Amino acid sequence: MSQQGLKQTQTLQQKMSPQQIQMIKLIEVTGLELKDKIEQEIQENPALEEGEDQDELSNEEIEENVEDKEIIRDDVDFEEYMDGDDTPDYKLNINNKSRDEQKESVPFSVGSTFHDYLTDQLNLRPLTEDDKKIAEFIIGNIDDDGYLRRDAESMADDIAFQTGEEINVEKINNLIKVVQELDPAGVGTTNLQDCLMIQLKRKNSTDSLEIAKKVIGNCFELFTKKRYDNIKKKLNIDNDTLKEAINEIVKLNPKPGASFGNFIESNIQHITPDFILDVENGEPVVTLNDSDIPPLRVSKTYKEMFEDYSKNKEQNKEMKDAVMFVKQKIDSAKWFIDALKQRNNTMFLVMSTIVKLQKEFFLKGDENCLRPLILKDVAEITGLDISTISRVSNSKYIQTEFGLYPLKYFFSESMQKENGEEVSSRAIKSILKECIDSEDKSNPIKDEALMEILKEKGFIIARRTVAKYREQLGIPVARLRKEI
Repeated sequence: MSQQGLKQTQTLQQKMSPQQIQMIKLIEVTGLELKDKIEQEIQENPALEEGEDQDELSNEEIEENVEDKEIIRDDVDFEEYMDGDDTPDYKLNINNKSRDEQKESVPFSVGSTFHDYLTDQLNLRPLTEDDKKIAEFIIGNIDDDGYLRRDAESMADDIAFQTGEEINVEKINNLIKVVQELDPAGVGTTNLQDCLMIQLKRKNSTDSLEIAKKVIGNCFELFTKKRYDNIKKKLNIDNDTLKEAINEIVKLNPKPGASFGNFIESNIQHITPDFILDVENGEPVVTLNDSDIPPLRVSKTYKEMFEDYSKNKEQNKEMKDAVMFVKQKIDSAKWFIDALKQRNNTMFLVMSTIVKLQKEFFLKGDENCLRPLILKDVAEITGLDISTISRVSNSKYIQTEFGLYPLKYFFSESMQKENGEEVSSRAIKSILKECIDSEDKSNPIKDEALMEILKEKGFIIARRTVAKYREQLGIPVARLRKEI
């Protein structure tokens, strides 16, 4: 039988200061997100405000005027901040709005959604109220690509569970057909074959369209595997007839819902570069794009309030609490300003190092000029940790005269040629892409042949490496690239 008792153990925990935590979080965000973060911080901390920096109380002056310092923690648990919510517990939140006000407070709106678009069309259909509710439930189960990923039985069970009413599966199937009559054509289908077939049936009939229907209806598996000879034999058609039918098929949309989503995204998403690169006197010069980031300072009102409170010799408990509250807000503001400065310095240091290492590319814009580069190389030069380099390069962009590039674009593996020269794997990918772009589509180049082409150019790599690079370029195998 085990005995219960008390034991004293020692554990080692890594602690980080609030400034370090602030800086880590700020490095990860983009310039657009940083602007939102600053606005949020200003709203939550009255001691922080926009404006040019003024003479501030030093940390030493603030510490000297406060007797009770236990309220301010010297260290903060790293996991508590990194795994928890972005807003620390000590910050104040306002939650005194009515339900109506909360409903009206919508942070972002852009037209109607894909599902709203379908529901608006459904309202024009002559359906009973009950059928309309079931059809709306079906629309709610359509994914962003426009496909209905659930069967009628599962939806019937969900409706019965939510409403307590048993719904006939046949009725749901009939209403699914109603939904499939909505625009865009092909919406509400459960698979690609049905999606393409509905789109073909919506078009005016022609000879090539009728053949296309037979290809999708009777030879869909052969079509997906590009077994064109088998299709011609099965349908008893010649090469030109099949080619015309395939031309009709490739005009169809395999993801009818995605076109609506892409239209919305194209109107609400844009990339703001975090860095701007210019060439001056033949040398690349990088600057941090912080034109939209307002200057910050500690509120003069709060500093004067703190001085008045701390000079008052007759301090009661309420006065001391007020002093500590003001000190906490001033400290938080100073921490945030310092974290911003450290973020900018770190970002600039990392980007400047990348520009120096990839100088030839930034001057010429030629992808073949990119030299092999990994995170460790930049970390060794800057003296920063690899994780910091990763955070800086993640989701960040630089604007050059050759275009907009993500920072990750400048990192690549190294490959060694026969003569011992090290080159970037991007150079190999560029060669592969050129070969595939110029190949005879009726007889695509296989990976083994691509390997031999690279070998002739001095790159000794295995066939599986060729396949890996081809897949990274988003290029399918030779069989699926075949055209008639």
